[in-house]
Amino acid sequence: MADKETGFSAEEREAMKAAASDKKKARSRAKKSPEEVRAEGEADLKEAIAKLSADDRTIAEGLHALVTDAAPELVPRTYYGMPAWAKDGKVLCFFQPASKFKTRYGTFGFEQPANLDDGTLWPTAYAVLELDDANTAFLAERVRAAVS
Repeated sequence: MADKETGFSAEEREAMKAAASDKKKARSRAKKSPEEVRAEGEADLKEAIAKLSADDRTIAEGLHALVTDAAPELVPRTYYGMPAWAKDGKVLCFFQPASKFKTRYGTFGFEQPANLDDGTLWPTAYAVLELDDANTAFLAERVRAAVS
């Protein structure tokens, strides 16, 4: 429920704080080697995953393995405190856990840099209830297309 003073829910306020922290970390990493950036981003991503509910954690761990396998050039990081993967310093894809905003399902989404354009209409996020073999293969193909 939104706060009467700010108009933002507790979850939204927490996401804004996480985004500010993510931006501060990104600025501090600007002068670090790619290996250091990757290692720190991996640590942040794993810390974010560890805080998730069991169901969300299972999906997030599966997505991390999927993205790492399908596009090893993407750099793990967090985005509004959520697991994410970046290309050239910009978030390409992310997982929004169901528990973060108390929604029915988590979503695996893509940001503007993703190369998914297909005519004048294309999906930019997918509801994820489980990562079976078919879902994993489908999302892996979407990730490969996004980085192409």
